[in-house]
This record gives sequence, C-alpha cells and structure tokens, in this order.
Amino acid sequence: QVQLQESGPGLVKPSQTLSLTCTVSGGSITTNPHYWSWIRQPPGKELQWMGAITYTGSTYYSPSLKSRTSISRDTSKNQFTLQLTSVTPEDTAVYYCAREGGPRLWGQGTQVTVSS
Repeated sequence: QVQLQESGPGLVKPSQTLSLTCTVSGGSITTNPHYWSWIRQPPGKELQWMGAITYTGSTYYSPSLKSRTSISRDTSKNQFTLQLTSVTPEDTAVYYCAREGGPRLWGQGTQVTVSS
C-alpha cells in the first residue's frame, strides 16, 4: 500500500527557510489522478492546506502562503519537497504530506518549531 513519510529538521531559526521532504513508497507520484499536498496544523489551530503538486508537476498554493511557499518534486526518488521562506514562530506546526485525488492519505506528520 502507499505510504508517505515526512523528513526534515525539527528546529528552524526565524528568517530561515524551512525545507521538508515527503518520501512516497508503494506508488508513484506521477500516477494520474493523484496530487500531493502539504498541510500543517499550528498548536491549537485548525489544519491549513499549504499547497500541492500534481502528477504532471503543476503546482498550486494557498493564497495566504503563496509568496513564501515552493513545492517541487524528484520523480527519480519518488519524493516531493516543501520550502517555506522567511519563517517566523507563527510557522511552528506539525507538517503533514498527503496524497489527494481520492481519499486523502496522510503521512504521520513532523513537528517543526521556529525558534532562535
């Protein structure tokens, strides 16, 4: 079965760039009709969809985060990556990668704390 696993640093300093990678196993990120999202949940707040990359490589972003967010992929490694620039403590959250275009399939999530 398809599984997703997030990886990346758990601590990022303010003003730096947060980079996370989602490794997908058991299925290809180029398979129609799926698309691959990043979603986060700050402490005490609701889930926030950040953006996605489709099976063709097209990208879509939340308007509120678009200026700071970039999603890319490495099809040879079956991975997709999130970069969030100019982070602040408000970007502290559990970050999830997910498969969509069908029932949402989640990674386990990874805690990222923004602190000096």
